[in-house]
Amino acid sequence: MSEPEVLRVSRDGAIAVVTLVSSTMPPAFFAACERTFTDLAADPELRAIVVRGGDRAFSYGLDLPKAFAAWGQTMAGGGLARSRTDLFALVKQLQRSFTAIADCPVPVIAAIHGWCVGGGVDLISACDIRLCSADAKFSVRETKVAMVADLGSLQRLPAIIGPGHLRELAFTGKDIDAARAQRIGLVNEVHADRAALDAAALALAGEIAAAPPLVVRGVKHVLAQGEGKSVADGLDYVAAWNSAFLASEDLGEATAAFAAKRPPVFKGR
Repeated sequence: MSEPEVLRVSRDGAIAVVTLVSSTMPPAFFAACERTFTDLAADPELRAIVVRGGDRAFSYGLDLPKAFAAWGQTMAGGGLARSRTDLFALVKQLQRSFTAIADCPVPVIAAIHGWCVGGGVDLISACDIRLCSADAKFSVRETKVAMVADLGSLQRLPAIIGPGHLRELAFTGKDIDAARAQRIGLVNEVHADRAALDAAALALAGEIAAAPPLVVRGVKHVLAQGEGKSVADGLDYVAAWNSAFLASEDLGEATAAFAAKRPPVFKGR
């Protein structure tokens, strides 16, 4: 019996749209997510990705009944070293699913409608930009099911919303609405409804895709390299980066387009 579809990828030129078909994350979701973003990362023509939910919500997070059916013995095994080692390996395997999103060389935009819970928050924290609709609700819910969030929220959200907001959300497992999500910086913009959200996410992806693609990839790489480093270390790194990669056909095109007062056409060369 074949696995049910959990992710769907569509393509419009240099923009990919990844849709979460299932409103929860069954075991098959995690391998599919890692595989999808690893494949997209290898595409030199790709310039931006939009991640969106299916019909019901962005994501309610881990499908607990299916997870326990598949991994229950590992998750609830005894205290001896073998079972603990197996559980550690399982968690590390699942973490790779969202690390593949964070490591994708092109910008990833999350378009969030409805509920975004648990693993859904882990996923969007690995994205570069987050937009949502007015009906969106967010929860770092793991505390309420007696778990420590372990797929990236606790590690990535401090740089996004600050440690105080994260601690409040993670200690309580409370729900927050779109308005508060925007106030604390979890999302950049709130849109009236799903249609407006999808249009805004695609428009933003189009803006990114119109920029010099190698430069955009370089910006994402330099930003990632600067995390946790001093300003001086970051400046040294970007100086070395531009010394190696500044010269390009796109730089010449930008100069020519400016002089001719026309829009540039960047080809990634």
